Amino acid sequence: MNTHKLSPLTPCGRAALVRRVQAGTPVAVVAREVGVSRQTVYKWCRRSPVGEAAACTDRSSRPHRSPQRLPRYRRRQIERRRRRDRWSSRRIAQVYQLPVSTVVTHLRRVGLNRLPALAPPRPVVRYEKTRPGELVHLDIKKLGKIGRIGHRIHGDRRSRVRRIGWEYVHVAIDDYSRLAYAEVLPDEQGVGTAGFLARALAWYAARGIAVERVLTDNGGAYRAWVFAATALAHGCSQRFTRPYRPQTNGKAERFIRTLLTEWAYAQAYGRSHWRTRALPAYLTYYNETRRHSALHDQPPAARLAAAL
Repeated sequence: MNTHKLSPLTPCGRAALVRRVQAGTPVAVVAREVGVSRQTVYKWCRRSPVGEAAACTDRSSRPHRSPQRLPRYRRRQIERRRRRDRWSSRRIAQVYQLPVSTVVTHLRRVGLNRLPALAPPRPVVRYEKTRPGELVHLDIKKLGKIGRIGHRIHGDRRSRVRRIGWEYVHVAIDDYSRLAYAEVLPDEQGVGTAGFLARALAWYAARGIAVERVLTDNGGAYRAWVFAATALAHGCSQRFTRPYRPQTNGKAERFIRTLLTEWAYAQAYGRSHWRTRALPAYLTYYNETRRHSALHDQPPAARLAAAL
């Protein structure tokens, strides 16, 4: 039972009230001292003649009979048409000559008002490559430039710096070791993205990782000929995710979420270049110190050292 916070009586208090009446105290006196009406005192005396707390609990407000409720066979028909035939609420109401609101209310009560609830959820398909460099995920995240401390810190959206521009975080993460590399660039055009790819491949090569292929979304920067030429010149092939399926590039998406939480919005940066200067230190922490749950609580550098 969830007793109201302003209720003058709890079950124990009601039982004590009944015992006082049984001891001979007038009902009017007990009601005045407790702060309730005489009718309330009489009600609890009828419910608990001997003053037991178990008999002084609140009862359900549900009526004993509901003559206007749908019969059981009709409720089963509605659920069967919804589950098996996937009929809409309007069609069910037309066939069984019921108000649409009645059908919608019942479907909402049993959790069938939305079609995804009718089918079992798709199993999550997880994959991981068998060696470092076999696949590297690439992605881009647009961030607003910082003119002063913004609403994410002080919470006031009325004092925002407008038309200050954007900057773009380009990220790369190895599928096997989760070793990550990132840069903040002024645009997301093909030339800049190709330059980031060249520097990322060189960064991985300095750590003993020969990248065989890269996985990107279908953005214009990754579809540019200069990006494809850069990848071909470095001996790695390019793969694209399925359209409108960011889960395919899930490791890069998850790394971006971590960057936003632990770097981009982790503290109050007064200017954009202060945030950019903090990125290398965070990448060092992420790759060498921060434990990764998918790697059995090992940092990416430890996973890479064990594989090489």
